[in-house]
Amino acid sequence: MTIPFQEKTCASDDGLSLYYRDYSGANNGHPVLCLPGLTRNSKDFAGVAEHLAAWGHRVLSPDLRGRGFSDFDPNPENYAPALYIQDIRALLKKEGLSKTVVIGTSLGGVIAMVMATARPELLAGVVLNDVGPEADPRGIAHIGASLGNPRTHHSWDEAARAVQTYGAGAYPDFTEDDWLRAAKATYKETPEGGIVADHDPALVEPFMRANMTDPPPHLWRFFEALGPIPALALRGALSNLLSEATFQEMKARKGDLERVEIPNRGHIPLLTEPESLAALEPFLKRVCALSAD
Repeated sequence: MTIPFQEKTCASDDGLSLYYRDYSGANNGHPVLCLPGLTRNSKDFAGVAEHLAAWGHRVLSPDLRGRGFSDFDPNPENYAPALYIQDIRALLKKEGLSKTVVIGTSLGGVIAMVMATARPELLAGVVLNDVGPEADPRGIAHIGASLGNPRTHHSWDEAARAVQTYGAGAYPDFTEDDWLRAAKATYKETPEGGIVADHDPALVEPFMRANMTDPPPHLWRFFEALGPIPALALRGALSNLLSEATFQEMKARKGDLERVEIPNRGHIPLLTEPESLAALEPFLKRVCALSAD
């Protein structure tokens, strides 16, 4: 399956050029906005976006500021959910969209929960991909270790080995080809021929400062703002970031939360696993049906 997408940009309120992919679909379902993790970008959603578009949904997949083809922010303090939400509003305004289903992976899920508090009218539904109101300190430490040692790789095979070293526990069934694809979604080539992480190195500064010195903050009040909004939570069965206890507490606090555990995956499920797709398709159909009532 190969579904084309348009490459577009929009201007942020503070003048940055922000890149996004637009998969048109048949526009007979709710538009879907895919928000990536801390250092990730629109490439992470290439596989699932094709499925969503084939099901009839228009899919918008942005590179958040400081990632991929979007401009880097000269002020690292602007790498924060409040600014990301402003950028999302700018994107939706440009496209004439008033409401979307947000699929948020890791940081993207945090942004979705903050949106439920700050801009709930933008949300028709939310999918939280391996993220919740509490982050397991083991996962935070693992992320911090990977971010704290940036380096330039000299070949794609070397980059793939680096990704494998970091991610082997999350994807025990990956082949060499899978690790290479993962590297190409994570890194970019420089004009000098090196291979580096595809994001502004400065964007990790607020994360490291906030999470390496203090326990990760709890976000329960943001999660509870999802109360009236249809929501689906996915958890990698091997996740070191979203604990099973937090996953259960999420259901206790939001009784209509749909939950699915994805086997043989840690942080994060790719969303193209059969179990992920089997959860996403009916959830999106239900969201569309609720909106039509």
